[in-house]
Order: sequence, then C-alpha cells, then structure tokens
Amino acid sequence: MMRAFSLFFALIFLIACSDTKQLNTRPNIIVVLVDDMGFSDIGCYGSEIETPNIDKLGLNGIRFTQFYNAARCCPSRASLLTGLYPHQAGMGGMVATHGRVREPGAYQGWLSENAVTLAEVLKQSGYRTYMAGKWHVGEDSLDWPVQRGFDKYFGLISGACSYFEVLPNRKIVTQNTLCTSLPEGFYMTHAVTDSAANFVQQGIESEQPFFLYLAYTAPHWPLHAVKDKINKYRGKYLVGWDSIRNHRHQKQLQLGLFDSPVRLSPREEVVPAWSEVANKEEWDLKMAVYAAMMESVDEGIGKIVHQLEQTGQLDNTLILFLSDNGACHETLDGRVDKDLKEFAAIAKILPPGEKGSYAAYGKEWANASNTPFRLYKHWAHEGGIATPFIVHYPNMISKAGIEHAPAHMIDIMPTLIELAGAPYPQRFGPFDIQPMEGKSLVPLLQGEQWKRHEFLFWEHEGSRAVRTNRWKLVAEPRKPWELYDLVEDRSEIINLANQFPDTVSLLAREYAYWAARMQVKAVEN
Repeated sequence: MMRAFSLFFALIFLIACSDTKQLNTRPNIIVVLVDDMGFSDIGCYGSEIETPNIDKLGLNGIRFTQFYNAARCCPSRASLLTGLYPHQAGMGGMVATHGRVREPGAYQGWLSENAVTLAEVLKQSGYRTYMAGKWHVGEDSLDWPVQRGFDKYFGLISGACSYFEVLPNRKIVTQNTLCTSLPEGFYMTHAVTDSAANFVQQGIESEQPFFLYLAYTAPHWPLHAVKDKINKYRGKYLVGWDSIRNHRHQKQLQLGLFDSPVRLSPREEVVPAWSEVANKEEWDLKMAVYAAMMESVDEGIGKIVHQLEQTGQLDNTLILFLSDNGACHETLDGRVDKDLKEFAAIAKILPPGEKGSYAAYGKEWANASNTPFRLYKHWAHEGGIATPFIVHYPNMISKAGIEHAPAHMIDIMPTLIELAGAPYPQRFGPFDIQPMEGKSLVPLLQGEQWKRHEFLFWEHEGSRAVRTNRWKLVAEPRKPWELYDLVEDRSEIINLANQFPDTVSLLAREYAYWAARMQVKAVEN
C-alpha cells in the first residue's frame, strides 16, 4: 500500500513538474512599435541610418515585405492590441481628446469594452504584462493601460509631445499618476527604454512569462534628439532626397526585399527636385535629427536585447518590430500656436532638434522614408500602410529569411495568444467579446503552409482600400477607385481601373460588404 501511494505521488509530482516546465517555457513576448517610421528607415529595409540592433533582429529572424498597419497611429494601435479592424475596436478615426464625449461605436475614440486586449488575455493566462511608451487609444483614465490589462505602465497617454518636457494638454503617466514635471536631462526615448528595461527585469525575476508592449514615440515629430547624434548625421543629407531615394531603392533590391522587381515611384509632384532647393542646410538638419531619433530607438532596443542575452532569456523571447503607419508628410505651421500656446513664439525661431523647438521633416523627406512607395501616413496607398515587420524568436525560427505573404496588424494578436497558449474569451467580465479578424502567423514562422487572407481592408478618414494576393483597389478621400496589380506594380504607378472594370466592381462590392459590417461612415463631399 505504501509503495502504491509512493508511486501515485511520484506520478503527481512528475505531472506537476511537466506542467511547470510547460508554463515556464512559454515565450516572453516583446512587441516594439515605432511611430511614423517609413518603410525604408532601417538598415535591413534599405536605410543609411545606423540601426545595427534592429538589423540584427531582422537578419536573424524573418522580415516581412508585405505587412500592413492601419495607416494612422490610433487605428493601428487598436488593431495591434485587439486583433480586430480599428472600427470594431472603436477606433475607426482618432482618439477622443476630451474623454468619452462621442457617440459610442466605430469612431468613439477609445477602446471598446467589447474588444479584449492582448494584455487582458495574456494576464488571464499567467503572463506579467508591462507597457512603456505611447498609448493613444483612450484619453479618459477609465481607458488607460492599467485599466486595460497592463500590470505596470509608464509613458505618453496622448499623441505627440515634446521629447524633453510636458506640453500643455499632454499626459505623461506612471501607472495612473500624471507626471507634472520631469527630471533634469529627460529625453522621452531614453525614459521609455529605461522603463522597459526595468519591466523586463521585473518579468525575469517573477519567473513568469512576461509581455512587454514597447511603444516608442519616435520618430514622430517634433524633431528632437540628443546633440551628439545630430552632429553625427549633419552633412550626410546634403546629397538631397532624390539621391537618398535612389540609394535606398538600390539597397532594397540588393537585399532581395521584393519577390519581383519593384520600381521606384516617381518623386511626389509636390516635392521639388533637390537641385531647386535653396535652403539645403536647413533640410539637411531636419533629416539629421530624424536619423538621430531613429538611432536612439535602435540603441534602446539593443539595451533590451543585451539584457535578455545576459539573463539567458533571448532564445525564448519572441520580439516583434514594426511601425504604426508610413512616414508623415505633415507640417506644423498651423499647430505651433495651438499646441505650445505661450511657448510658441520661441519655438518658431529655434532650430530643429533643440528643446523648445517644434518642427517636422515634411513631405519632402517623408517621400524618401517611404521608398519605393507613394504617398504617406493617412493614405491607404502603400506609402501609408506598408511597414517593416520583423519577427525574431530563436526557439522557433531556425532559418532566417524574407516572407512575402501579405499580412496585417490584425494577425499579431492571434499569433501571440497561440504561442502563449492563451485562450481567447467569448466574454470578458460583463461584456461579450467580438471574434478576432486576424489569422495566426505561426505556420509561416514554422516554415509551413499558411492560408492567406482572401481580402484585407482599410478605411481611415475617407482613404480606403481592399487587396487580394494580387490586386489592390484603393482610393483617396472623395476620389474614384484606382486599381493596381501588386505582383507587377507594388509601387502603384500604373492605374489599371479602366482596363479591368470587372475586377474593380468585384473588389468594390467586397469593400462595401466589409464597410457595412464595420459601420464605416461615408465621407461628405
């Protein structure tokens, strides 16, 4: 009898150890989201900017060449966090900046209670959940990260802010406490990295798997960077945007980023030839600051990766890297007074990069950042929605490579919860939860067959699109549909709408079905 009991308890112990081992070998997860970065702004996607740490992740992982965001900050963040299209998560447009004052629904401006977040799902499954950086999917304290599943948070609740100080009407928060002043020498990118590193250390010490959402505010305007890095890039961009675009495009082709030849789109009509630009030094400085901002992000990622290496956690940590939209064409001429109020006068005379300045690099350099594509953030053309997407996970990815399958931010959540072994709920608290729209990318990461999306869709402030594996139907606000063959013309140079009217009709019909399901509102003329 005693022997029987001993065998029984030994068996229970072995099962318990097996379960514990399974729990402890679930991957740590780090999602790195940068803000307003163009398709070609990192080295392993064509850039001259020094990003060795990001490049190492890409060259030792999988680089996607047809991965898509949702064209703008708030919609993309909502899709990433929920596995839903932005409208389903309440973020078809931009965040409601004065709390919950809009009509609830597709454009309410805060994350829907019927959309469960990655942090909420992973936390229920035993993960420690952390976030450092930009939130931008709920200004009201009811909708802040700690209320949506994150154990710890530091960062910017609002949209763009100074990298050196708290601007009027902006919210920098630790947990649920507003930061009214910042320490001497504060620089947002460094602060976000330092918080992330602290969270990673806490996650490692907890002996639980952890999820870190690391959402840098860089390289979003205003152009602010540390001086030594700016000086490093001064003069590098006096060759001009035409030369930079050509150089990046040639490097992309050499890297084999495209599965068929992709032409460089013509310089945007609103962008002058560099030879015609008078104030070249000023434009050089703007791009130098932008490059310095990207290099600071890269250094931050390097710090986190080194931390994982030193603690033996890197192989079992899944790291994703991507951008929330394409490069930003915006100028700040009409925003300086509104955003800075009494500080606006000095901002108008300070050069880009310095504390107190408030500048962007405009459509001129954004066109180069989006090489080889057309248009920018806001638009559903490739320049607005195509992002680098890097997946690094040594415990699963045995062979580095380039993946050309079209995929979308809605695919991130189903991928992560499958790898975490976390069940997706039908209800969360008192709320019914919508089924995810995305597909897990795990088969692709394992080198297996993946059933691609039949259609992918976009709508933001009247920009709209639908794509299949080959065709993309896309339109600017209040303009007719354009049709492109993305196998032959990824840069969207030749509009085939008149040649293939039946294809236009078919895709327009599919878009209409989707738009009705998403409660997309019509844009008034």
